[in-house]
Amino acid sequence: MSTTKRNVRGLKDPSALRAYLESLGLTLPFDDVVRSGPDSPLARSLTVHDRVVGNRFAILPMEGWDNTTTGKPTDLTRRRWQRWGESGAKLIFGAEAMAVCPGGRGSPVQLMMIESNLAEITELRALLVRSHERRFSTTEDLLVGVQLTHSGRVSHPNEWDRPEPRIVYHHPILDPLYDAQGDEAVMTDEEIEALVSDFVTAARLAQAAGFDFVDIKHCHGYLGHEFLSAVDRPGRYGGSFENRTRFLREVVAGIRSDVPGLEIAVRFSAVDFLPFADGPDDRPRPASFDGASYPYAFGGDGSGAGIDLTEPLAFLDLLKSLDIQLVCVSAGAEYNSHVMEPYNSLPVAPHKPPEDPVIGVARLVGLVADLKRQRPDLVYVGSGYSYLQRWLPNVAQAVVSKGWADSVGIGRMSFSYPDMCADVLEGRPLQRKRICTTCGYCDVAPGFHVGSGCYSLDEFYRSRPEFQTLKQRIKEA
Repeated sequence: MSTTKRNVRGLKDPSALRAYLESLGLTLPFDDVVRSGPDSPLARSLTVHDRVVGNRFAILPMEGWDNTTTGKPTDLTRRRWQRWGESGAKLIFGAEAMAVCPGGRGSPVQLMMIESNLAEITELRALLVRSHERRFSTTEDLLVGVQLTHSGRVSHPNEWDRPEPRIVYHHPILDPLYDAQGDEAVMTDEEIEALVSDFVTAARLAQAAGFDFVDIKHCHGYLGHEFLSAVDRPGRYGGSFENRTRFLREVVAGIRSDVPGLEIAVRFSAVDFLPFADGPDDRPRPASFDGASYPYAFGGDGSGAGIDLTEPLAFLDLLKSLDIQLVCVSAGAEYNSHVMEPYNSLPVAPHKPPEDPVIGVARLVGLVADLKRQRPDLVYVGSGYSYLQRWLPNVAQAVVSKGWADSVGIGRMSFSYPDMCADVLEGRPLQRKRICTTCGYCDVAPGFHVGSGCYSLDEFYRSRPEFQTLKQRIKEA
């Protein structure tokens, strides 16, 4: 694996970025001039299931883990959602992951889409819409969804320090990492059937709350994603591709039957690799695996480090057959986080990424382009752009212009600088001091029982006592 050589933030002009990409043997679309106004490629509208979306920016699901223990939003949650409404993005792809049942929470303070929270969740969505209308005058071209999830292997529903994993199958590397060695952690077919009902109920509540669509999460190692790699699981939910996608098909069938009119989207990790473990040089390294091939990477070629798009393309065919048009493509999981969100550094060991982060960006951008080229009938939202920092708009515009993706998703950048979208579209200079540096504080904060936010650049979070708590806990780690 290549190691980090330079931070793209320090590249002074487009020619320097091009030279750097060439030195790494990478291809990444890039426009020297970012256009603004109605003729900008990023300002073009997009049609999704007969709904007009006003531009090509999307806000991706970002969990704050700063809600109440009953899964209701707090003032911190409301601030985040209001800022997303003011961002300028016309597609809110899933907003924030909400657990569909108490046992599926990734933390004791994750939002929950359950009956007792309906009033608060309804107002949360309304706050986002109102803030958008105040800033941009209209919401007719705004599409707002919510991501529904079960945290599966990473569930911590009751106490921060007590994992309560629910898994689809035993994984020889991940089980020890997530305290999931016991058979009681494996969900039975009956428990999965009950969970399908929980997703359908959550979708009904999402519609009642006013959301335009639900995203059935199938990414980043959470339960939906784990079904896709359950090659060793016996019975109806494992083994064959048909069985490994049964959970999604049953959830979709339930929503179509019980929640007519609600659209469905899917964010999925189209490829995965071996889990990574601490390495000797402050960089994570691929974990060792004794088998002749590594079978647990959906979209992998069996080596643990390569890509085979046969099943991801079959998954897209399935989505089309289910009349699911909107798809967000990601990759990897928490156990190989540089794949799903290329980063500059982390405040905890291992501090450095195992490859130059721009390699990860190019992988994600190219992956979406490849899938869209082969299955052009779906609407694709790309991810992994935040590491590009000041160059994000240049690459985003080029990607959309070339048809490599239909919409560009903003993830970590939405914590530090959500209105980058509006600044780009309206032709204002970027606010350099607010551009996400992918320093990792927002990623590691929940691991230290602190809600996510931009502790590096957002003065609101820097001035909060949680920042001092976070720094102290990182120091003691």
